[in-house]
Amino acid sequence: MSFAASGGWTLVEWLLLIERELLLFALFWFVIGMVDELVVDAIWFCLRLRPGFCIPHLSRDVSQGRLGGRIAVFVACWHEADVIGVTVANMLRNWKEGEYILYIGCYCNDPATVAAITAIGGSDPRLRIVIHDKFGPTTKADCLNRIYKAMCADEQRLGQRFKGIVLHDSEDMVHPLELMLIDRALSDVEFVQLPVRPEIPEGPHWVAGHYCDEFAEAHARAMVVRDALGAGLPAAGVSCGFSRDMLELIGEVRMMEAADGPFAADCLTEDYELGMLIPRLGGRGCFLRCRDADGNLIGTRSYFPNTVPTSVRQKTRWMHGICLQGWDRLGWNGQLVDIWMSIRDRRGPLIALVLFAAYVLLVVEGLLSVARLWLGDDMPQLAQPPVYLRYGVNLCVLGLIWRSFMRALFTGREYGWREGLLAPLRLPVANVVMILAARRALWAYCRSLGGARLVWDKTEHVVHPALTASAGAPSGPMENAV
Repeated sequence: MSFAASGGWTLVEWLLLIERELLLFALFWFVIGMVDELVVDAIWFCLRLRPGFCIPHLSRDVSQGRLGGRIAVFVACWHEADVIGVTVANMLRNWKEGEYILYIGCYCNDPATVAAITAIGGSDPRLRIVIHDKFGPTTKADCLNRIYKAMCADEQRLGQRFKGIVLHDSEDMVHPLELMLIDRALSDVEFVQLPVRPEIPEGPHWVAGHYCDEFAEAHARAMVVRDALGAGLPAAGVSCGFSRDMLELIGEVRMMEAADGPFAADCLTEDYELGMLIPRLGGRGCFLRCRDADGNLIGTRSYFPNTVPTSVRQKTRWMHGICLQGWDRLGWNGQLVDIWMSIRDRRGPLIALVLFAAYVLLVVEGLLSVARLWLGDDMPQLAQPPVYLRYGVNLCVLGLIWRSFMRALFTGREYGWREGLLAPLRLPVANVVMILAARRALWAYCRSLGGARLVWDKTEHVVHPALTASAGAPSGPMENAV
């Protein structure tokens, strides 16, 4: 069998050269990423050692009091007839407080969603259906701006001003204590974010499960560290509250840019951008991780995509908005810790490239293994690799073991030990989704630079966690630990 190639080099020698270059590239960025994550781990462990550092538990009687001010809850919808009725009914049933108005934004060309909302709570005074005069879908931010205008009109008509605005999605299952917790926090800060808890669907959940792993680690470790360091906090778009005054200030700033409201209609991740703007305008934010008397996390529960194509679509939107648009729209202003966190937020495309190189390296290694078996002692050899390559490989192996342990730890604490053991096995799934999403996001970003109109590329939802048997109870042990 001939391995000859052009230029006097054999195919095996080319593979050996590619192996060396890919190894250098991947190791360089893996080591940097590993150090970055180890610093966050070290800060988190230091916080854990502080006296009194634990998740506060709120008693059941907390929800019996009154809110400190009126709260507006915004939900933007497009083709959500399958789940929005359940979401509205769940909100109206769980939130006993009377000082809130639930604003549901719909489009004039989406009668099924309007009918689903009306059938559930059309006569409830806490519900306000806002019909957008534009044909949908536009962007989620554009729909939120229409809701904001309706809220402002209600304030003028009633002569009452809201204290805060809470954002939610049409597929969310809310916690009964959420509004009370956000209301109390908004007395001291201008923005508050509560955790997001992806639910585990029935049957195989290799794709949906990786959301559980990522959010369990991000909202129990990374966001806790970010909050402790005083860095800007990204809004997740659900279970997040903004003070009325701050949202109005952001709206005034947007008006100078000829925008139509506080939500950036030309941004795919308007919620993330909103959270990051608050400290730049002199506001303060906080991340609150609390549990109720039964040990359930106070935050939002929802199902995430459970197929690769739908997951890629969703993460494409996140990567396009946060990593690519965020670079353009937010820049690199702020303190050193904010720049560090911005790098962490926007590193997605680079991570995808490094992971792709690593998987190509695995293929090359497989081909070289076949060549070694075929050629035996006649196998060509390049110059002896530098010793630091061997040390780098060993270091990365240790780093992978440590990261797998940390991910299993956080997933296991929230969802139980079985899911914790599966978390490291789902890492390749998460990597593949990220690689595919990065390619799609880069292509979409290039189209937008060419003038393509941004459209709400939303995730389809057909199942609601409030309808499943396990939604009302925790699906794993709830230890008193972050």
